[in-house]
Amino acid sequence: MGSRRGPLKSAVPSNVVSPVRRCSRTACGRPAVATLTYVYADSTAVLGPLATYAEPHCYDLCAEHSARLTAPRGWEVVRLLDASAPARPSGDDLEALANAVREAARPPERAADGGRARTADPREVARRGHLRVLRSPDN
Repeated sequence: MGSRRGPLKSAVPSNVVSPVRRCSRTACGRPAVATLTYVYADSTAVLGPLATYAEPHCYDLCAEHSARLTAPRGWEVVRLLDASAPARPSGDDLEALANAVREAARPPERAADGGRARTADPREVARRGHLRVLRSPDN
């Protein structure tokens, strides 16, 4: 007598697999936040943001293991910045933003000659929003 079970009944259900990638370190089940890749020709370990796809020769690491990563003697560790992480604004950034908002909100001064806006730069010919048209330095 043959088996009644078909190949689909013996397969593992797909809802068992977690969509979250886990740390590659043994006995660590935390979610991965970074990907480690070795460049053997340069004796370099590159730790960067989590790769889009799991690659066979890359290792996904959790936050704790990526922070404690060390390389073998003679190797260099290159840590790439995570572009997706929100950067904290500096005081200079906030000041520049405030100045830009103030200038954009300031009404243009009207001159008596044709109602054109006065400009501080004598090379400026016209302005449209934040864009300026400048006279060529040759003229």
